[in-house]
Amino acid sequence: MLLTRHLDANAPLVALIEPLATRDGFVPTLLPGVQVLRVGCDVARGPQIYEPSLMIIVQGSKLAYLGVRTLEYGAGHYLIQALAVPFECETFAGGDGAPLLGISVAIDRGMLGELVLAMGINHDSPAAAQTPESMASVVLDDTMRGCVERLLRCLQDPLECRVMGEARVRELLFAALRGPQSEVLRALVEQQGHFSRIAASLGHLHAHYTEPLNVETLASCANMSLSTFHEHFKRVTLLSPVQYLKRLRLLKAQQLLLADGLGVAQVAHRVGYQSSSQFSREYKRYFERSPGDERAA
Repeated sequence: MLLTRHLDANAPLVALIEPLATRDGFVPTLLPGVQVLRVGCDVARGPQIYEPSLMIIVQGSKLAYLGVRTLEYGAGHYLIQALAVPFECETFAGGDGAPLLGISVAIDRGMLGELVLAMGINHDSPAAAQTPESMASVVLDDTMRGCVERLLRCLQDPLECRVMGEARVRELLFAALRGPQSEVLRALVEQQGHFSRIAASLGHLHAHYTEPLNVETLASCANMSLSTFHEHFKRVTLLSPVQYLKRLRLLKAQQLLLADGLGVAQVAHRVGYQSSSQFSREYKRYFERSPGDERAA
């Protein structure tokens, strides 16, 4: 009964996404930072990484596995991905031949900070001092559903998108900041908090992942001592900086192999590996198939 109600409520969202989702995968829209997602069949559990975003699924469902946690987000939930943390994901299409459909909205930390400031949220509360989880599944209530619908309607019209698009994204973030998992979003813009400092170091790491890892520079970006940085980095990402960099490079490599059709040696070099044989070994260990098999598929 509850599932049926969610499906009925999401029917307008499905109708609005369908003409935008012209192919499987993430499809850019007229609005920067906003993509629609279509997956035509079930996808087995495998490694994944999302940029910081709100992921709203309106048809089908996903399971996210992060450490010991399992998060389900489907037609009745959305996912807050506050940090780009590698996790494993399993995808279920809509059933009866219907694809999974969703929309991804990048989290703009500048816009988020403006909203938090305007809302007058107190960062000195005990909750603000805690390190939140980097991912959270949240019920898609009527308020958020209405924001998503207005954003999707905006995306249908180039003029409205140009004039009102940013306001629609702002409205969506505002609704999320009033939701039950808002502390993770607030933590992203709390300048003195460990969470936002690790977010800054991850931003640097993503911009320079092809270069040799310099943990001292990452700790400096976070304005932390080396020991404190290691402690909080692992608490937030569940990985050491070295492990994180390796997984990030491999996930970037997979994207290149699937999308660009480059050779294995070219991909290895592009993501920062000096040795293509080492790259192939680590790729096969992580994905359980060789990069050559990935490229062929």
